[in-house]
Amino acid sequence: MSDVIVRLTGVGRVFASTAAVSDVSLCISTGERVAVLGPSGAGKSTLLALINGSLSATSGVVEIFGSEIAALRAPQLRSIQRRIGTVSQRLDLVDQVRVLHNVNAGRLAQWGTARALIALVWSRPDTIAMSALARVGLSWAVHERTERLSGGERQRVAIARMLVQKPDLVVADEPVSSLDPARTAATLDLLCEAASEGTTIVSLHQPQLAREYCTRAVGLKNGRVVFDLPTNQLTDAALSELYTLA
Repeated sequence: MSDVIVRLTGVGRVFASTAAVSDVSLCISTGERVAVLGPSGAGKSTLLALINGSLSATSGVVEIFGSEIAALRAPQLRSIQRRIGTVSQRLDLVDQVRVLHNVNAGRLAQWGTARALIALVWSRPDTIAMSALARVGLSWAVHERTERLSGGERQRVAIARMLVQKPDLVVADEPVSSLDPARTAATLDLLCEAASEGTTIVSLHQPQLAREYCTRAVGLKNGRVVFDLPTNQLTDAALSELYTLA
């Protein structure tokens, strides 16, 4: 299908002798908002890293925007990754620089080398950066050193960095784990609106958020898909089985 953005076929990833993800097959199409659910250690972060190309599969085939990731050369992979806005659990911020520099890092791929290097040490607030910071409620922090912010505020800086990238696909790994309920709602709204093609993949620990903000839920347990269904069909029985220790 031409509208399939992500296709995983029999995908696995092994670390040392441990399988983090096993035999996962998924197709995700334009406009879907997919929640990845599961207990800690289920393989959610590994799955998202396989989708954004930051991790390679040890088995199976990963295709993003119609291209098989394993067959791409480094420049081609970077071209694909420029279309993917990622918010990782680590956040990947440079704590020693100002918030503005971290936000503008989302635009480095759009700028030439000289401008990108200048932006690492000196930047002026512009409409794009300030708009992104306003959307996450951090206009006041534009010149603050990132290390001085709270965990939740740093998480919002990472989301602002993703917003200026203007991605076609958003991949977010537990993006609301450090946020209060009001900020959680606003952030999930943002993530669902951020992708130009309307496609968002987000790992969550709260099934109710999946029901409210996503159209589809994928349940992972021990690295395997145990359910894949519309969120309006997500039952308490399915969730109980997913989170039962085994």
